Amino acid sequence: MRIEGALDGIKVLDMTSIVVGPSATLRLADQGAEVIKIEPPSGDALRTLGGPSPSGKSSGKYMHFNRNKRSVCLNVKNPQARAALEKVLAGCDVFVSNMRPEALARLGLDAESCHAVNPTLIHCTISGFGSGGPYRGRPAYDTVVQGVSGVAGLFQRREGIPKYAPLLLCDHTVGEITAGAIAMALFKRSRDGKGSAIEIPMFETMAAFVLQEHLGPQSFSPALGAAGDARVLDPSNLPVQTKDGWLSISANNDAQAAGFFRAIEKPELIEDPRFCSIAARFKNASEWFELRSNSLRDKPSAHWLKVLGENDVPAMTCHTLETLPGDPHLRDVGLLSQIEHPVEGEVSAIRPTILVDGELLPGGDPAQPLGWDTRGVLEEAGVPADEIDALVADGGAIDGRSVG
Repeated sequence: MRIEGALDGIKVLDMTSIVVGPSATLRLADQGAEVIKIEPPSGDALRTLGGPSPSGKSSGKYMHFNRNKRSVCLNVKNPQARAALEKVLAGCDVFVSNMRPEALARLGLDAESCHAVNPTLIHCTISGFGSGGPYRGRPAYDTVVQGVSGVAGLFQRREGIPKYAPLLLCDHTVGEITAGAIAMALFKRSRDGKGSAIEIPMFETMAAFVLQEHLGPQSFSPALGAAGDARVLDPSNLPVQTKDGWLSISANNDAQAAGFFRAIEKPELIEDPRFCSIAARFKNASEWFELRSNSLRDKPSAHWLKVLGENDVPAMTCHTLETLPGDPHLRDVGLLSQIEHPVEGEVSAIRPTILVDGELLPGGDPAQPLGWDTRGVLEEAGVPADEIDALVADGGAIDGRSVG
């Protein structure tokens, strides 16, 4: 029997692209929402920007962020397409976009215009920079936000040069926060019956994360020291090398530290004044991390995982992109599976990870070809068939199922 998602019955109009917006609407789709993804005739740029595919039209990256969504292709600058979009909007509960606010306003898709069509709509905008500041309206991509929010600068503090985290960290984080904000707005509407306009600015959101983690001693007046969590920023706070690989270890509390010392057969260090308490290890973070870095090189990872586990020290294999898909835990829980796509053939699918009452949420359908559900969605919104035909004929829409 299909598990009922928390958002079953909720209809979402999704005008997002690349990663930050699609990651948010993916979470809504996983929870049962009907997500209608509106794409321009060129498609979401991630279809090609995300890498190759057998057809050249749906990269693997695109596939993973857009499963279980209905693809509608409309040129919203076309007046007839814009009118059709308004009919779809009238029947939706949520509108999500990561366009710049000025672009939304030019299209007549700002909150005020949308609420004139649908007063109970949850109108959600993901922006680069919030209102009231000098950066408002500037374009923002993940790497830009990693830089300006201080994320890249954390690497500079630790390693001497700024670096980008090698995944779209800001897009993922802000996307998840957006999904939560939408859920809270829907909950509010369930109580007061009113629509709302919410905005999630990427810069402020990520800057808050960095400062929550690292403002630390600068939080007080007068300041108690320099900003930055010394443990997290220590140059030796890295995965630990073994004889045949790398492990990630976290021994934070006193019991875990003692377990680590027993595992490396140096129990005398349990009472060492440099390491005998959380405060002592914080004060001597560099020595603590250096000790960890140099203690496991003489034996293979399997040995250390066994003895660290016996001493209840958190430690796991440090995977690479090549080894991660074959992890025995991920294999046994079925995170990855093979499914058939109508255009791309057999593809790897990543299932939802949330369990509800002990059961996994259903994975749903694979990401659709461009415009795959254009006709179906417009018909459901009340657009007559002859108008859809005319719209497709003059380039205002693409009917993906009729494309040869």
